[in-house]
Amino acid sequence: MAKVRKALIIDGFVDEPACLGVPPYISPQIRAAFGAAREAGAEATYLTVEQWRRGVTLPRTDLSLIIAGSAVPGKYLRAMPASGREIEELSNILPGVTVLGGPAASDARYQGMFHNFAHLDAAAMVHDLLSGTGSGERWRTMEEWNTWLLSGADAVLSHPDHPQPLIAEVETFRGCVRYLSGGCSFCIEPLKGAPTFRDQVDVIAECRRLRELGVTNLRLGAQTCILSYKADLTAGDPPRPDPRAVEDLFSGVSSLNFDVLHVDNANPAVVGTYPQEAEAVLRSLVRHCTSGNVLALGLESADPAVAKANNLNSTSEQALEAIRIINRIGGIVGATGLPELLPGLNFIVGLEGETRDSLRMNEELLRTVLAEGLLLRRINVRQVIPVRRTFPRTVDHSDFVRFKEMVRREIDLPMLRRMVPQGRVLRNVYTELRDGNTTFGRQIGSYPILIGIPYPVELGRFVDVAVIDWGFRSITAIEHPLNINSCPLKALEALPGVGRKRAMRLFRRRPLRGEADLVAALDDAAVASSISGLLSFGA
Repeated sequence: MAKVRKALIIDGFVDEPACLGVPPYISPQIRAAFGAAREAGAEATYLTVEQWRRGVTLPRTDLSLIIAGSAVPGKYLRAMPASGREIEELSNILPGVTVLGGPAASDARYQGMFHNFAHLDAAAMVHDLLSGTGSGERWRTMEEWNTWLLSGADAVLSHPDHPQPLIAEVETFRGCVRYLSGGCSFCIEPLKGAPTFRDQVDVIAECRRLRELGVTNLRLGAQTCILSYKADLTAGDPPRPDPRAVEDLFSGVSSLNFDVLHVDNANPAVVGTYPQEAEAVLRSLVRHCTSGNVLALGLESADPAVAKANNLNSTSEQALEAIRIINRIGGIVGATGLPELLPGLNFIVGLEGETRDSLRMNEELLRTVLAEGLLLRRINVRQVIPVRRTFPRTVDHSDFVRFKEMVRREIDLPMLRRMVPQGRVLRNVYTELRDGNTTFGRQIGSYPILIGIPYPVELGRFVDVAVIDWGFRSITAIEHPLNINSCPLKALEALPGVGRKRAMRLFRRRPLRGEADLVAALDDAAVASSISGLLSFGA
């Protein structure tokens, strides 16, 4: 009897322009590699780098793959992507033939540390090495793509966040609709070539399998522009959207009853160039997705000179019009306590041709958005990473820091206050970690707001909260309704208008039976009236 080959798939947590795999997300790349190993006849084991950090022993295998690297690194709450030191350490201890995939495969510092580097498709390389059909430096076929994702869906069962708060990232197409022009200068997606679209039935079949395996949260996010799914590429740059294809896709996925269904990237030039078709797509997203959904718009710079030098997606005028349209269609508050669909905006500092005046243009655009009463759920400001090419030094780092601080202080803060006013109830906040007496949690979905609860709450459960204060990019909230007779003193102190002394009076007067007792304890009818809607008076 022939020996069954064994494969180890290590999830180092990727963060790319069109794919997120940092917990609570699990990327499609890692699931495809797991499925590819199985389809090659191997017995596959899936582990996360976080499990390895905690001391899980690596099994003896014939092949080991680690997919890692952050092409667009961000700030993470609980789990960090594999560091350079960890990737180097793993290269020395991984059993069998070793493969490095993800953005890390193109990082020169790892050269010579692994037997193979999957610059194109780690899943294809794993399959071909295990089956003995070649080196695997190729893209998967469409049949392989769909087969491997179905076969590899079981990997979710081994993820530490399964079943909650795990989010499965699902890809609808690969490549860049602007690949002929080279795409944006900083982005790796044009290197994947012309767009290859998966059919609706295949995406829906994968989502159905994930749902059967207990996944309840989904993001169709692993693509450069969800508005361009099955778009007419012959129309030029940008392509003309196909509203019927998007409607068929999302109506089919939403019928599977996921708790969270969100998206990610969109090209604002598509909205500006084809407003009628784009509006039809946006209405499909509002109709079928869950609230709190965010379309991250890739503007990168409002400076037309920078846009031209770096072949960027859109103009600031197109981005502003897209922001207006998305607000108009998606601005109604949904069941989660957040609007149904809001735009985000991406800025990259350090692109070719940039000057201090470029940052001023970025600021002017943001102030226009604020002045018009529009909402941006997320403003991402980061420095360019030289993945495809090097960039000459432009503005000083101090200019970058000043611009970012201005955004946080003068744009993000008033945006948050406008989006989630005091007393707004946010549903299904998952408590993730505790720092001192503060419990931190987030709603599950695209770009969730960080929520600090100023007292200990049991971790790993869902709670509803009411907003009481705001930070630059986070909010402070209390459980809703707050049981005034059993909550901690710290919770009473956090109530608007209460403070330490009044909290002590409330604490000593417990149990309180209703608003009359509340007024008597506070000796202030106005404060009592303002907080009574946040409270319950249970035993």
